[in-house]
Amino acid sequence: MTPELTVLALAGLLQVVQFVLYSVTANLQVGPQKAMSPRDEPIHLTGIAGRFQRAMNNHFEGLVLFTIAVVVVTLGEQSTPFTALCAHTYLIARILYIPAYAQGLAPWRSVIWFVGFAATVAMLLAALL
Repeated sequence: MTPELTVLALAGLLQVVQFVLYSVTANLQVGPQKAMSPRDEPIHLTGIAGRFQRAMNNHFEGLVLFTIAVVVVTLGEQSTPFTALCAHTYLIARILYIPAYAQGLAPWRSVIWFVGFAATVAMLLAALL
């Protein structure tokens, strides 16, 4: 397995961790009765639960582009130490993003997000060049 695929698997597990953080804090905020309801009315989460929810959704969005980059690098047989470094940079940025978002660390949250995004774009460009 390429290093990029390994990081993709770890990024998938990170998404699981984010889902657990969001679920636990959301249940604590709204209670299990509301959480298990059919949610005909949207539930608006605030505070840490809302931040964990938004961080999780942001990772879903970033994971799509990162997955494309990993697939292109892997299937195009373009895996190099540089693309592996980019993949690891993406994962580290996503790990750091969670507490930065949860604690509302502006502008660092945005800087961390950009590092992960730039690493993904660099992977795509490296695969093409």
